[in-house]
Amino acid sequence: MPSTTLVTGAARGLGASIARRLGTRGHHVIVNYRSSAADAAEVVRGIEAAGGSASSAGADVTDPSAVDELVTGILAERGRIDTVVVNANTAPPPFAALADLSWTAFAAKVTGELAGAFHITKRVLAPMRAQGEGRIIYIGSTAADYVGGGRLAHGTAKSALATFARHVAAETARDGVSVLVVAPGAVRTPATAEILDGERGAVLARESVLGRVLEPEDVAEAVAVAADPALHAATGTTLRVDGGWSVLVGGPSS
Repeated sequence: MPSTTLVTGAARGLGASIARRLGTRGHHVIVNYRSSAADAAEVVRGIEAAGGSASSAGADVTDPSAVDELVTGILAERGRIDTVVVNANTAPPPFAALADLSWTAFAAKVTGELAGAFHITKRVLAPMRAQGEGRIIYIGSTAADYVGGGRLAHGTAKSALATFARHVAAETARDGVSVLVVAPGAVRTPATAEILDGERGAVLARESVLGRVLEPEDVAEAVAVAADPALHAATGTTLRVDGGWSVLVGGPSS
């Protein structure tokens, strides 16, 4: 039986690319969505058309009851969960300086980010421990490493996620569970296309060893590598996928 892999927030954008790539590598992919059932079904059809195996499952991963129902259903159907990719963008980041940022907007980003990781992680750990193995991959961001450019809420949320992941890794390593963070730089998605198709994108392309802005497929390839059992020993680490920006110019400055 193919390994069972749940990708949260996989109906479109980066999550859809990750789901499709894992589908080509022999995973049975559970395409999670919150409200875009039609988009999730289309991702499933694409994976199956390429010879892979997939299904879709709706759940708001910030809701513990919905997460419990989601995981219970997967276990009833598949018997196990081998890998979880925590990708859902549960709270779009407000890009603003502190002077212009409300507590409500800031708290929504930080708590939304962590809720989307906390509930699914806590729920899948028991079955992973019982089966003696598992992999959890968190989609972080290089925004955790840089300041300025209105990244206060986004950077704080992703920094907190990275710290959370390290604690999970420490608590589960002896149970056979491996935890990694894949931290991309700016990625061209439907949500960022307007910004990255302009001058900002041209600057980032010049600062990249790729000569272009990252595409979702670049990150999906890194997640596929992170999901490989060969990286089991790399638990608690972060795989940066930033096109070389951090070493070429010290990272994006805005």
